Amino acid sequence: MAESFELHGSRVYAPPIAGPPFHTEADAVDLIGASFEHRASFVALPVARFDPDFFDLRTRSLGEFIQKFVTYRRCLAFVGDISRYLEASTSFRAFVREANEGEHVWFVADLDELAARIAAFSRDEPEDG
Repeated sequence: MAESFELHGSRVYAPPIAGPPFHTEADAVDLIGASFEHRASFVALPVARFDPDFFDLRTRSLGEFIQKFVTYRRCLAFVGDISRYLEASTSFRAFVREANEGEHVWFVADLDELAARIAAFSRDEPEDG
């Protein structure tokens, strides 16, 4: 069962590790809809729910999937071990490095790393006033 929870003042929607794979733009839209239902600004997706081809940049699946989240202003974290994809592709390594330097799409090893990034991001935001 999917869950939502707070990490450093940010609501996170996290589908379970078990379940059908995510792959299409329609899957992205469904996940975005669920994030709205859970009032979550972050969506934490288990890497295990994706087909290995998804992380091959030549398929364009990853970019199209991420674009949906950007369009609907939802932050996205891919949670889990991506080392085999990093080892297989220089361009994917560069993509992950660039994404992790940004504010909207992150690749993290686990929810603890996500919590640390959210905490750091929250400290970096200017205060109102």
